[in-house]
Amino acid sequence: MEVGENIRKIREIKGFSQEYMADRLNISQRQYSRLEKEQSKLDLHKLEEIATILEATPIQLMGFDEKQIFNIYNNDNPITNGSYHNHFPSELKEQYEKRIEALEKENLFLKSLIEQKIQF
Repeated sequence: MEVGENIRKIREIKGFSQEYMADRLNISQRQYSRLEKEQSKLDLHKLEEIATILEATPIQLMGFDEKQIFNIYNNDNPITNGSYHNHFPSELKEQYEKRIEALEKENLFLKSLIEQKIQF
């Protein structure tokens, strides 16, 4: 099990720095780095805290596989026969769709506020 490496991959995908994670966990950046490098023991409580910050579950952190998110493959010739496919689990796709819908609503609301300000 490469939990530290999985945590690092998800953290990087999310765009979080080690400093950000350490701050959220109330530990030093060095201590956090040691967790990712598996040089320090990671207990279940800390794993749950990290999972919460990364919006994942402890199970996902223990078994993360980037192939589940980015499945790239090609056939002999990447130019003529190659294919690029993003495979998102349906749950993840639904979360993104809901988030897009919420952002669209927020955008409309903010536009209406701007229009009201312009009218005054």
